[in-house]
Amino acid sequence: MSGDIHIGDSVTQHGDHNIGIVKNQGPVDPQAALRELATAVSRLRDQVPAEDREVLDESLEAIGDGTAAAPSVLRRALRNISGVASLITAGAPVVESVRRILDSFDS
Repeated sequence: MSGDIHIGDSVTQHGDHNIGIVKNQGPVDPQAALRELATAVSRLRDQVPAEDREVLDESLEAIGDGTAAAPSVLRRALRNISGVASLITAGAPVVESVRRILDSFDS
């Protein structure tokens, strides 16, 4: 579904010919979101330099299953993952996964 941009929305555009904004309106299952993130990061790993792979691996390890990590550790790891992913076009799914997880903290 596409929608309008509202105050507080965060929009990241990659590529040409974008025609709308997808808004997922349902509640986020934190465990499913973490599994989605791990899958997206594994796809991204081979497209980044070794130093960035190390950051991704350490961050995923710090997150674990999300239940044991302190909120500050979890947020730092998510920011690190998002930072690496934002450097390359193929990282858009990872950035979106991080955004959904962070949104679930606020809901």
